Amino acid sequence: MKAIQTELAPAAIGPYSQAVEIGNLVFVSGQLPIDPQTGVFASEEIKEQTRQSLKNISEILKAAGTDMSHIVKTTVFLADMADFAAMNEVYAEFFSAPFPARAAVAVRTLPKNALVEIECVAGK
Repeated sequence: MKAIQTELAPAAIGPYSQAVEIGNLVFVSGQLPIDPQTGVFASEEIKEQTRQSLKNISEILKAAGTDMSHIVKTTVFLADMADFAAMNEVYAEFFSAPFPARAAVAVRTLPKNALVEIECVAGK
């Protein structure tokens, strides 16, 4: 198992790696909508938070030698399921057919009170 680390995405806020690679798979930890340049949320709005979380994933995948087109599964955690449609609109900007498998769930609270957190599994 190899840890993946890039300064172009937020550092882990706990005892975990941004991503780990094993074989031809990359497991990206849940990405909050933190702008790695400022250390704060990109916005307080769900669309911009979704966009930043996906940008963070993209940078981590680049560091692992792969990209968004190789994502096979995502999990989207929402603080409020009422944000699903707005999140989905931005999410669709980052993917094309064949789309990755996905689960989207509402949770009681996300770290730092984020509106969204996204994790994924990608191939190489």
